[in-house]
Amino acid sequence: MSREAEPTPRAAKPTPPITAAYLERVALQYLERYSASVAMLRQTLERRVAKRCRLRDEDPAAFAETVAAIVERARSSGLVDDARFTAARAATLRRRGASARGLSAKLAAKGVDRTLIAETLETERDRGEEEGTDAEEVAARAYAKRRRLGPFRRPDLRAAHRDKDLASMARAGFSYGLAKTIVDEEVNAEDGLDR
Repeated sequence: MSREAEPTPRAAKPTPPITAAYLERVALQYLERYSASVAMLRQTLERRVAKRCRLRDEDPAAFAETVAAIVERARSSGLVDDARFTAARAATLRRRGASARGLSAKLAAKGVDRTLIAETLETERDRGEEEGTDAEEVAARAYAKRRRLGPFRRPDLRAAHRDKDLASMARAGFSYGLAKTIVDEEVNAEDGLDR
């Protein structure tokens, strides 16, 4: 029996240096996949720089100006727009049943300025007044439907779970009065709810 020659270990491929072209490619690839705020793009680029700097034993602070320049170029060219991101994200969160408080917290966590969040909510309120709807009530109903609370729960379980349903809506950021209104609504066979 012949012995096979042992394979020689390959040398690890060296980590390429950080360049402006590399960071621009990272930014474009990220923005192709995700809608992002300026802060989100900056964090993504900083994470990539930090990872590569760890591998190359370099200081990430040396690339701060390059990251800032790429973020500013993306912002000025319209690839990243906090107002557009905030409006789109707010609409999505409202459809899913996010309260104004929950929506504000989620957008702030994405790095959106609080004044921009307040302006978006004000615009939403104005649009709701024109259309005769209340965005908070619509969101509360959507939340209850998604979580199967109150009128969306099986009729034989509604009374037993009323307090839990109210607590769930309170944790989601809805006021007690609104939560009580939604949870205590009666079911209508035609559209699911009697309003």
